[in-house]
Amino acid sequence: MVETFACSFKATELEARRGIVSVVERLKGMGIPNTRVDEVQIALAEAVNNVVEHAYAETATGDVLIRCNLHPDRLWVEIRDAGVPFPESKLPEGKPAVVTANTPLEDLPEGGFGWFLIRELASDIQYQRNLDNNQLSLCFEIQLTS
Repeated sequence: MVETFACSFKATELEARRGIVSVVERLKGMGIPNTRVDEVQIALAEAVNNVVEHAYAETATGDVLIRCNLHPDRLWVEIRDAGVPFPESKLPEGKPAVVTANTPLEDLPEGGFGWFLIRELASDIQYQRNLDNNQLSLCFEIQLTS
């Protein structure tokens, strides 16, 4: 049996935070272990932050839709927006920035860690552009608690 729920919000920092918290609370109530919910939250926050900062960067703020499909052994989280597509319709590679113990604080990169985290936490990632919408799907392997 598949349990499904969805939420939508405006692509602003405040609304994104509220939307993510809403999704996390629903997931916790569905019996997903807290450590796994925490990992989903990290990946979801990174992905939604990218929508707010990049997909809608040059347009009026639009909507974000998050739909979750919980199967007995996995969770699919779909994020849809009507912002600009990824360059060349390809997801970033997500290679971690090279940082050493000797890297001066002022030389640390500002970004570039998000896609690395998403790729580490999700077991599968799919992206497609449908008409004027981006659809990013993240899969997480899970074991439901009783």
